[in-house]
Amino acid sequence: MDITTIDIGSHGEDIAMEWLREQGFYIVERNWRIGHYEIDIIAQHFDTLHFVEVKTRKLGGWQSPYDSITEQKKNALRKGAMAYRAIHRTPLEIEFDLIAVIIDDHNHHTIEYTKNIL
Repeated sequence: MDITTIDIGSHGEDIAMEWLREQGFYIVERNWRIGHYEIDIIAQHFDTLHFVEVKTRKLGGWQSPYDSITEQKKNALRKGAMAYRAIHRTPLEIEFDLIAVIIDDHNHHTIEYTKNIL
């Protein structure tokens, strides 16, 4: 059975959530949606709320996870985060981060965490 892009993305989010927890983050939401906007993971670490975009790729893929963070994607992240803040009225600082999960043919993975992508 072939693994779909959705399956790979979901697996990458599972890996990212586990990694965040290991780093001391509290997972607030996963796949939070409003309208056309979606935030993969919302996590709190101390007094900061992190809006985390997760990009999962197979090793040797044609596009790096970083290349997929276009201006359109950045704008969507900002708008989604502002909607979340407005609804939940959180006083926390906010940050936009990227977790790149790279999976090889043996299902081993590496994680690259980049803070403040916006």
